[in-house]
Amino acid sequence: MALALALKLHGVTAEIFEARERAAVRRDPRVLALSDGARQILDWLGVWSGLSATPMETIHISQRGGLGRTLLRAAELDLKALGWVLPAGDLIAALDAAVSAAEIVYREGMRVDAGDTGSARVALPGAAGDMNFSLTAFAEGRVEPGAGTLRDYGQHAVLCNVSIAAPHRNVAWERFTGEGPVALLPLGRDYSVVLTCDDKILDEVKALDDKAFLALLQQRFGTRHRFTAATPRVVYPLGLRYRPQPVGERQVWLGNAAQTLHPVAGQGFNLALRDIWELAQRAGAATDPGAPEVLADYAQGRRADRRGAIGFTDLLIDGFASDFPPLKHARGAGLLALDLLPPLRAFVAKRMIYGARAWP
Repeated sequence: MALALALKLHGVTAEIFEARERAAVRRDPRVLALSDGARQILDWLGVWSGLSATPMETIHISQRGGLGRTLLRAAELDLKALGWVLPAGDLIAALDAAVSAAEIVYREGMRVDAGDTGSARVALPGAAGDMNFSLTAFAEGRVEPGAGTLRDYGQHAVLCNVSIAAPHRNVAWERFTGEGPVALLPLGRDYSVVLTCDDKILDEVKALDDKAFLALLQQRFGTRHRFTAATPRVVYPLGLRYRPQPVGERQVWLGNAAQTLHPVAGQGFNLALRDIWELAQRAGAATDPGAPEVLADYAQGRRADRRGAIGFTDLLIDGFASDFPPLKHARGAGLLALDLLPPLRAFVAKRMIYGARAWP
């Protein structure tokens, strides 16, 4: 939906094909952490002003049982917030309303597979004949097996919201532990939690009642906040999947269809919006949006940002995976150095907010 709106703003007509029923798309239980760069793109699409999102003014990064920590602050970059947190369903509803207002054709219950297209020809289920387009964009779903590189982290993300005893003061937490990272994202008065769980103990964690789960979360996170209640939990497998080449013959893959990342750095949907920003610009400037040279230029333009986000996320998982004392001390020294060097801290923050090119 975001891509269709972006293309329309650049004068390119697009139609949406969605495998699910349209109403089901809105029932996404996840919570999104949007960078301020993503906010700017959504504002350009005309959907941001009606959303109620919680600002992340500070991000606290630390490791359990080790020295060293880093604070990223919006004020140091003259920003109101480093990022924003909101339910995915709220954003989807806003995008859906904007798509309707823009009179963009939305075909629900119609799945399009990569094998269905060739020179951007789309076969409609139950319909006579095909529809021809200059370009087919796969902007939803996942990287299919055999289509790219796959790494299974052997982990699941346990997602829920938790109530807290004291105000969060718009501070987000990224806490690395030997069992995997824990993220707390401010959402209204509560925190949205991403608890990484090893597959070996997943069934045990899923079987915990709320009291036992809160005790586990408290043990993993520490004592900086006291958790008082939790919503029902949702579980997702974690892995790295990406297409080395995100374009084909009159085809392009963006978002999770191009790269599925670990949520540790919150880069997935933000990277997708930057994909959209650049693709819409190039398509709008081209006579034929699906021409090989247009897609090649797009792929080249996105290469540094994609590789940076994929490599940075994967490095965080490997770099903080071990409790081996020398490694833990080295990580602590790195976090401390980052905290003591404002230019380096600003560089890291800007790359997380705006991508490899630090747009805008």
